[in-house]
Amino acid sequence: MHEISAGEARLEAWRQRAGFFLAPIIFFALLLWPMHNLSPEAHKLAAVMGLVMCLWITEALPLAVTGLLGPTLVILLGIAPAAKAFAPFADPIMFLFVGAFVLARAINLHGLDRRFAYAVLSHRWVGESPSRIFFAYGAVTCLISMWISNTATVAMMFPIGLAIINTMQRLHPEAVSSKYASAMMLICAFSGSIGGLATPVGTPTNLIGLGFIQRQLGRQVTFFEWMSFALPMVILLYLLLFSYLNFLCPAGAKKLSGVRQALVAEREKFDKLSTAERNTLIAWSVTAALWITPGILALTLGESHPATKSFAKHAPESVAALLGMFLLFLLPVDLAKRRFTISLKSALEIDWAVLALYGGGIALGQMVFETKLADALGKGVVDWIPATTHGLVAISALIATLTSELTSNIASVNMVVPLVLAMAGPIGLQPALAASMAATLGFMLPISTPTNAIVYSSGMIPLPRMIKYGVLLDVIGFIVIVIGTLLLVPTK
Repeated sequence: MHEISAGEARLEAWRQRAGFFLAPIIFFALLLWPMHNLSPEAHKLAAVMGLVMCLWITEALPLAVTGLLGPTLVILLGIAPAAKAFAPFADPIMFLFVGAFVLARAINLHGLDRRFAYAVLSHRWVGESPSRIFFAYGAVTCLISMWISNTATVAMMFPIGLAIINTMQRLHPEAVSSKYASAMMLICAFSGSIGGLATPVGTPTNLIGLGFIQRQLGRQVTFFEWMSFALPMVILLYLLLFSYLNFLCPAGAKKLSGVRQALVAEREKFDKLSTAERNTLIAWSVTAALWITPGILALTLGESHPATKSFAKHAPESVAALLGMFLLFLLPVDLAKRRFTISLKSALEIDWAVLALYGGGIALGQMVFETKLADALGKGVVDWIPATTHGLVAISALIATLTSELTSNIASVNMVVPLVLAMAGPIGLQPALAASMAATLGFMLPISTPTNAIVYSSGMIPLPRMIKYGVLLDVIGFIVIVIGTLLLVPTK
């Protein structure tokens, strides 16, 4: 087991140190540069945006700290008052984050995800075929990451993958190639990221993109609607990922006897569903039902039907997530001892930094439009790209994919989606959704995503192999997202 190499660690340290010098230089250069076509507020905001983007790309400061720095500077420089700059931190999507994160925490805390993983991997169909084990392992990772964070999913599935590989190598040392071991690790990281695209709550980048779209276009993309176009893309992406890794990284044997028995033994360590697991399943099921009901009502009764409108008004997705969270605190595990499905201490262990990053990003995005900086940016960029929906979707997905290799996915979507909406204007739905999904790509390097870094620590993936197969998936993902967006996503 090892972490990133010494050379990569030095590069990371240099990148972060460079941010401390470059960020203020960019800020003052933009602040002092004459921009006569901008209002004073837009001019100062351009300087703030340059500073924040540099800090996000270099990660000189923690991403969440930079997210809070943006609106703070907006207030200090007189671009907007505090009430307006901090208003996005009370956006309904913030509460959707909180509810979904607590539900995901309960699923992981009580082992429902591990129970599901071993139930599938030990299934009779999977058997002792290396290809089927490989397919099932990646598919389970993909399915779980639809509902809990990509990083948490991969962190949970990673040791399971290591155990499977070690069992294979112990029972059949001559039949498990190093390429197959690499592929097991890579499909864990890659399918964890791919699966997050399937639902709005699968990864924070989806919700951040939807927040920008709702605020700037006044268009709400429902949970059901998102899945109607994202799930087919995810299925196709996973099948393509499995196909090329399975073809390029064979195990070296058609059958590995004894492996299924080892997986069955792991599965049998789980007893019947505990009260906590059953309660968590109830809370999650209620939330999921509330998330998809508006889409079902729209399909059966029509979007303009009073029942559809009433349900959407009184049970929006943020409220559904909070109701599920409340159930975790209400459903008892041991009523006599006042023990409930989740404790406040456990619930508070969610990723609060994402909320700070999201709030700061959405605040800056809103200011970009209110100061008319978006108009200037849009006009400047549109001059050199095709001013068609197809061209905008392609360039938006490309920019998001490239930036996600250089910085975190969340920082990428915060930077790219406002720019895309500025470029596209009223036809921005498809380009913005393409950018939101493409920001989850970025499979080339260990530093591209936390999921890559986790599996790279196994020592089973030579860096050139991760780069080669990661670039291939970047290209495939870009093509699938562009074509899928144009074919499946409505234009308005």
